Amino acid sequence: MNENLFTSFITPVILGLPLVTLIVLFPSLLFPTSNRLVNNRFVTLQQWMLQLVSKQMMSIHNSKGQTWTLMLMSLILFIGSTNLLGLLPHSFTPTTQLSMNLGMAIPLWAGAVITGFRNKTKASLAHFLPQGTPTPLIPMLVIIETISLFIQPMALAVRLTANITAGHLLIHLIGGATLALMSISTTTALITFTILILLTILEFAVAMIQAYVFTLLVSLYLHDNT
Repeated sequence: MNENLFTSFITPVILGLPLVTLIVLFPSLLFPTSNRLVNNRFVTLQQWMLQLVSKQMMSIHNSKGQTWTLMLMSLILFIGSTNLLGLLPHSFTPTTQLSMNLGMAIPLWAGAVITGFRNKTKASLAHFLPQGTPTPLIPMLVIIETISLFIQPMALAVRLTANITAGHLLIHLIGGATLALMSISTTTALITFTILILLTILEFAVAMIQAYVFTLLVSLYLHDNT
């Protein structure tokens, strides 16, 4: 209980070398390319889920937007697997780092916006000024729409960081409370342990949902610009 509450969010280091690169690359080992005629159950389930998500997410896009399918599916696999691996004991979750989430959000958002300005210049500029705006409000609305545009990647990154970090902190706090209560009241400790199990199950769902929400919002930004 003397351990710092935020120790689990510190980047792991061995011999002074950060292990973030290895941790980020590790989830790719969980999705091998199958060269068999008949796939095993894991690969079959993986392909079915990818087809289901891609069909739901990319059905609203035109031909230009559908060229992003591989990138978006890789993104949801990476974020989902990283979030799930972070729930393992004594593990590190890269998606709790705001800098990493910004590193994913900003390039994808910028790519979608630049695509919009290249392919739909007039429509993209029209978003800054809604039709029928009174003349005195034009400067203010342009400023507000510009701020709302540039705040989109920050909202993406902060949403993912906050949800994953909050879940990890709750698990840490309730787990510590359970250990402390075992020597005081066994009944109360069992109740808190049950809450801990339910919260862990909820965090598994949150890990997948946040990966889907992050990718879906990037997909919607792309749809608005293609």
